[in-house]
Amino acid sequence: MTLPPLRITLNSPEDTTKFASRLGAILHPGDILLLQGKIGTGKTHFARSLIQSLMTRPEDVPSPTFTLVQVYDTRKGEIWHCDLYRLSAVEEVEELGLAEAMEQAICLIEWPEKLGPLTPGSALTMTFETDPDMLDMRHITLTWTDEKWAQKLEVSE
Repeated sequence: MTLPPLRITLNSPEDTTKFASRLGAILHPGDILLLQGKIGTGKTHFARSLIQSLMTRPEDVPSPTFTLVQVYDTRKGEIWHCDLYRLSAVEEVEELGLAEAMEQAICLIEWPEKLGPLTPGSALTMTFETDPDMLDMRHITLTWTDEKWAQKLEVSE
């Protein structure tokens, strides 16, 4: 059963933060979010908000653009925040240890197209878009093939 994509409109950065917190509350180790979208569409803001919502102690959450991976210990277990933008080959993904992390941690992966054949079928894909008329507005399209996401997101036909 394939459900149509779920499209969400967030009117402000604060709305994005609230949505990220709600989504973070339903995640468990082994859950993977693939964050797609052009630069500046809000992927990192979303990831930062989700991670901070699960921390036991407030901590800075920098973009992993240069480190490629940032790992956080949270009350839900480890969260891996990955930015694959600078990778040039799938082999580099393997060197990061991401395949193992996808089984044992919550993974937030920016620029998931770099995963190529390593893209997990169990992931929730989130496509971020800016609104041409409203600077702070974001549209996020959620797509999945694994039925667990319909249950987690309480989506029905």
